[in-house]
Order: sequence, then C-alpha cells, then structure tokens
Amino acid sequence: MDLKENFRPFVICAAIVVWFSLALQFRVSLQLLNNDYPVTIKAFLSYFTVITNIIVAICFTSLSFVKRGESRSLFTQASTLTAITVYIVVVGLIYNITLRGLASPVGWARLADELLHVISPLIFLFFWAFFVKKSTLQYKQAITWLAYPLLYVVFIVVRGYLINKYPYPFIDVVQLGYPKAIQNAVVILFIFWLLSLLFIFIAKKTIKT
Repeated sequence: MDLKENFRPFVICAAIVVWFSLALQFRVSLQLLNNDYPVTIKAFLSYFTVITNIIVAICFTSLSFVKRGESRSLFTQASTLTAITVYIVVVGLIYNITLRGLASPVGWARLADELLHVISPLIFLFFWAFFVKKSTLQYKQAITWLAYPLLYVVFIVVRGYLINKYPYPFIDVVQLGYPKAIQNAVVILFIFWLLSLLFIFIAKKTIKT
C-alpha cells in the first residue's frame, strides 16, 4: 500500500465534502434546467470538472473502506493517486486561470463552484502531499496518465458533433472551428503531461531529501 498510516479519518471527511459538492452542483443544475432529470444528467456528466470530482469522491470513498495492508486496490497505488492529483489540480488551474469570471454564480451555485474548483483540488493535493508514499513513481508513467484526458477530449468532440454543444469555450468547435479547438485540446494535454512530470519530479526530490 502506497499510503501512510492514519490516512483514514482524512479520506472519510474528504469523501463527505466532495460528495456534498457534487450533490449540491447537481441540485443547482437541476433547478437551472427546469427539474428535467435526463437533460440535467447528460449535461452534468459532460463536464471534466464533474467527472474528475466523481473520480475523486470514489477514490476517497474506496480508501475509507480499504483494509490495512491491502496493496492490490487501484486507489492504494501511488501512480493512480498521483494521476488523480494531476487531473483535479488541472481542474482548479484551468477554471481559476481561464474560466473564472465568464459566469457570476451566486448563493448555492457559487458555493458549489468554489467547492468543486478550489476546495476539492486543494483537499486532494494536501492528501497527495502528506499521505501518499511516492517512491515507486516513474517519469514514464506520465504518458499513461494522459489516457483519461485524451478519452475525454474524444468524447466531447464526438458528443459535440452529434448535438452541436460543447461544455467549455476553448474546445467549442462551433465558435472556434476544428483547427483551433483541436490546437487548444493539444495544448491542454501538453499541460497535463508537464504537470505530471512536475509532480513526479517533486516526489523524487522529496524522497531524496
């Protein structure tokens, strides 16, 4: 198991926070879409933020029940946990650097926004920094971690082609055209790769010191 002792209380609390954040965002989305559950679910699950936070919530929940010494679980491996860290940190970075300000949510919508884009990334980053053993990380793993964001890009492009809607402005083919949208997607994937290398580098430096 690539986890330090006494991680369980933290992951239990973290799981509660992230699941609450998702439930709150779903409720907000449901109200905006006139309580249409099918439409809301389809829209809800089209966002990288939501899918990634679901992965984070499942991870924390799984770790809440993991047995001491268990090493075969997917979520007890440093590689998996570091990949998820990269994914959720990118969620926070992209939102706060490029998307914040495009909309002005208030009330519960604002709370859900901050929880999913700020609090959740910080929680998982803290978890990775203080509870994950990182000695097994290798630079070559950074390439395999691109599978999830790459699959998401393919999913969004195909979905957008079918329904003519895109969840994010930087991959909106209708507004940007395919060349620019694909270029933006490649840049984002490159950011994922660079950030993955950075986390592995930090892990190795931490181990040496």
